[in-house]
Amino acid sequence: MSTQDAHELKLYSPPEAAVKGAHVSGMEAYKKLEAEAEADYQGYWARLAREFLTWKQPFTKVLNESDAPFFKWFEDGKLNVSYNCLDRNVERGLGDKTAIIFETDDGKVSRVSYKELLSRTSQLANALKAQGVKKGDRVVIYMPMSVEGVVAMQACARIGATHSVVFGGFSAQSLRDRIEDAGAVMVITADEQMRGGKALPLKSIVDEALSLGGCDSIRNVIVYQRTGGKVAWNSAHDKWLHEVVASQPATCEPEWVEAEHPLFLLYTSGSTGKPKGVQHATGGYLLHAALTTKWTFDLKDDDVFWCTADIGWVTGHTYITYGPLALGGTEVVFEGIPTYPDAGRFWKMIQDHKVTIFYTAPTAIRSLIKAAETNPAVHPKNYDLSSLRLLGSVGEPINPAAWEWYHQNIGGGRCPIVDTWWQTETGGHMITPLPGATPLVPGSCTLPFPGITAAIVDETGHDVPNGQGGILVVKKPWPSMIRTIWGDPERFKKSYYPPELKGYYLAGDGASRDAERGYFTITGRIDDVLNVSGHRMGTMEIESALVSCTELVAEAAVVGRPDETTGEAICAFVVLKRPRPTGEEARKIAAELRNWVAKEIGPIAKPKDIRFGDNLPKTRSGKIMRRLLRSIAKGEQITQDTSTLENPAILDQLAQTN
Repeated sequence: MSTQDAHELKLYSPPEAAVKGAHVSGMEAYKKLEAEAEADYQGYWARLAREFLTWKQPFTKVLNESDAPFFKWFEDGKLNVSYNCLDRNVERGLGDKTAIIFETDDGKVSRVSYKELLSRTSQLANALKAQGVKKGDRVVIYMPMSVEGVVAMQACARIGATHSVVFGGFSAQSLRDRIEDAGAVMVITADEQMRGGKALPLKSIVDEALSLGGCDSIRNVIVYQRTGGKVAWNSAHDKWLHEVVASQPATCEPEWVEAEHPLFLLYTSGSTGKPKGVQHATGGYLLHAALTTKWTFDLKDDDVFWCTADIGWVTGHTYITYGPLALGGTEVVFEGIPTYPDAGRFWKMIQDHKVTIFYTAPTAIRSLIKAAETNPAVHPKNYDLSSLRLLGSVGEPINPAAWEWYHQNIGGGRCPIVDTWWQTETGGHMITPLPGATPLVPGSCTLPFPGITAAIVDETGHDVPNGQGGILVVKKPWPSMIRTIWGDPERFKKSYYPPELKGYYLAGDGASRDAERGYFTITGRIDDVLNVSGHRMGTMEIESALVSCTELVAEAAVVGRPDETTGEAICAFVVLKRPRPTGEEARKIAAELRNWVAKEIGPIAKPKDIRFGDNLPKTRSGKIMRRLLRSIAKGEQITQDTSTLENPAILDQLAQTN
């Protein structure tokens, strides 16, 4: 946070309307929960697990720390996630309540009740079993935002299959890598997806992924017919979704699984090229999904909740597919993008569906601020947003200026903003305001969620005083934490529990706490993982993609630089296998390389800046000096010591933009 921002910060106390009737009402209620967790940590989580979840076989063991850091929670209990999200809501009389309001890219709206969602989930679960999918099998889901996508996830959970959702914007190579690593037996996909008025291929990308080799474990590809677009067909393993469910009964007995049974794998970027399969367990994950949905969003029976994330990211898992449904909530699921047919789309949907809780990313907010400033017709003041009572922010820190705009223009100055910090690996919110309790400071995620022991330490694991920056850690295990990296327990230990941090969970983010209130502010990644529009990507992954363009690229280094729209932008420094291009030739090759990266990883990974040099800045031992590249990318004067640099003249060359 800049000094200027710090001077402008205000404190916003929770409005009376938010405090009244809140699930956690007032700071005393927050402190009481914190005190309960501190006095009896295991007892606290056990109470909540019994209160929030329905168990087929109650647990007697709470936390098993005998094989740390491979912690186990509620391990002798049995339950089923789909039962907890669907059946029990029908059983308590909510069968006719709307579970999902679905809006397509072109604005068509449909509503699905809990009873219908249970029937559709059961039919698909039966179809999966008929195709030979069994408990413990992995199923890759490569779907558009749709009711079918949610049903596919719930159906896997219902039969004890472990799902791995791959974001529909990822390339064939990225999809192939995830199928191979998971050893998946099936892919569930669609013919195409609709985004911004365009039909984008999914099935053909699956075909390409399977043709790349390494996917021999796949037995079937189930295809949802979204557009009716023409697709190639392999009758040996391709099957239409509507055909495989047509003859299946609408009831399916849930598979009761152990609390530690893997519910899903979700691949996230690491600082090395190979994506990490983050493994989440059934019981602890669902507890935190339900608990954080109830307390952070203060979800009530009559709320209409809208999380704008894609189910391909963890936010879509926790706050679309599982959390709201576990509480019997009504939620909006949206297929399209915020700028189609114009940048008023979000505001029109809030108005049309009477959304009460809106959860989106700072990137979306910043791009919509720009749109509203350039086109007054799409300014939120033109829409009735009076139904809103709570706003949320997710994916990256929100800068104070965007926070203030969001608060005034979307929330009308009356809606608290829950600025949530968490990760794929944490399963749910870790540091966040509670709307009926926490005074808000723009740009700060404020205080840990009750029961989460977040702290800031130095490189040796010692606490740093408030007011100083350091490394963000979590000192105690919590129920929804990552269990391991799929197939790579050593990488899990090395990535998240380095020995120098005394057994604390390493978040990988830097942070500070203010001296006055102890509020947390996230300062950015401490490793080589970039956060672009809330999507995490390893620099190594992008570098590997660039260098795989063997005809052109000899060497590449990738760093991040601040960007007012996406939070962080990708800046690539490239050495070609030909003389360094300039002018129009440099622009042409840069465009070619951007398209190459989009094909290898996905459009989200396209570098915003590509600069060419005869070489990269290296030490005499050959190590690329990325700290210098970060300074160049930001346009800063190089003030660091460059005495170990082998080729100082290269810095001026790389400072030139195309």
